[in-house]
Amino acid sequence: MDFRLTDELLEVQALAARVFSSLGDSDTKWTELGRTGLLGLALPDEHGGAGLGLDAACVLLEEQGRTVSAAPVWPHIVAASVLARHAGDVLTGVADGAVRLTVALEEYGSATATAPTCRATLAENGSGSGTWRLSGIKAAVPTPEGVDFVLVSAVADDGPGLYLVTNHDLAWEPAPTTDLDRAQDLVLESTPALRVGGGQALTEVVRWSRLAVAALQVGVADGALRLAADYVRDRRQFGRSIGSFQSVQHQLADCWTDVDAMRLTLWQALTCDSDENDADRAALVAAWWCGQAGLDVVHRVQHVHGGIGVDTDYPVHRHFLWGKQLAATFGGPEAVLQELGELLGSER
Repeated sequence: MDFRLTDELLEVQALAARVFSSLGDSDTKWTELGRTGLLGLALPDEHGGAGLGLDAACVLLEEQGRTVSAAPVWPHIVAASVLARHAGDVLTGVADGAVRLTVALEEYGSATATAPTCRATLAENGSGSGTWRLSGIKAAVPTPEGVDFVLVSAVADDGPGLYLVTNHDLAWEPAPTTDLDRAQDLVLESTPALRVGGGQALTEVVRWSRLAVAALQVGVADGALRLAADYVRDRRQFGRSIGSFQSVQHQLADCWTDVDAMRLTLWQALTCDSDENDADRAALVAAWWCGQAGLDVVHRVQHVHGGIGVDTDYPVHRHFLWGKQLAATFGGPEAVLQELGELLGSER
C-alpha cells in the first residue's frame, strides 16, 4: 500500500510547518491558522473548508506535534468534522476559527470514551418536544478558554450520543495536565444542550479523536528523535561524538523503528476510515502503537540527552511532557489494548 503524500498534502505539510515554526506560541497563531485555511482543511466545501478530509488534518497535526506548538487544533477540527456530518447548520464561522469548538469526551472512574456516564435527559415542554439537559462531570476538556461550543458525550435512555453545549455560564474547574495545556473539568448540572447524534456520531468522534491524537504523537516523537540525532552528533565525550557509541546508536535506531511503525499504523487507520473498512479496529491499533511507542521514544530521547534533557531552557523537555500527556489521553495504551481485545473477541 502506498502511503506517500499527494501533492496537495505536501503543500499542506509545507504550509503547516511554516506557520508552526515561524509563530511558535505567538498569540496570533490561531488567527493565522484560520487565515491560511488550515483550520478548515477537513471540512467540506459547502461549509467553507478545503474538503481534504481527515488525512489533511493529520498532516497538519503531525507538523504541530513536531514543533510542540501549543494550539487547540485537534479538538476544533474533530468537533467540526462531526458537526459537518450530523449538524452542518451550526458550522458558520468554524472553518476560519472565528467560532471555536472543543470536545468533552473523557470522564473520571471506570467510564470509557465510548461508554460515558454523563446523563442526558429530555425535559418535555408539553408540546411533544423538549430540551435536552446534561448532568455529570467531563474530565480534562482540552483548552476550553475562549471556546464558543463544547461537543459533549453523554448517555440517554436510548443509549449514548453527542450533544452540543454553548459555552455560556458553564461551570469549569482547573485540571492540570502534564503538557501544561489549560485543560479544565466541565461540571454539568441540568445544562441545556442540542442533540447532535446517537451512538454512530459518538463512535465517529471518538475514532477521529484517537487518530488526531495519534497524528500529534507521531509528530512529537519524530521531532524528539530529530533533536536527539542532532545532539548526539555534536555532543562529545572521551574525545569522540557520543553518537558513535553503539549503545546510543541502538537506542536511536529503536526510536526510528518506532516512529516509522507509528506513522504506518496511523495511515493504515486513515485509509480504513475513508474506506469504512475495519475503521474502529485500525484506529485502536494506531492509538495503541502511537501511545506506547510514542512514550518509549520520548523516554529514550530524554535518556540520551542526560541532564540537559530536563532543562526547561532546552526544547526536548516539551516533547517529553507532550508525549506523556498524549499517551495518557483516552485512558492510555493499556485501556486501548483492552478495548481492542474486546472488539476482536466480539468478532469471533
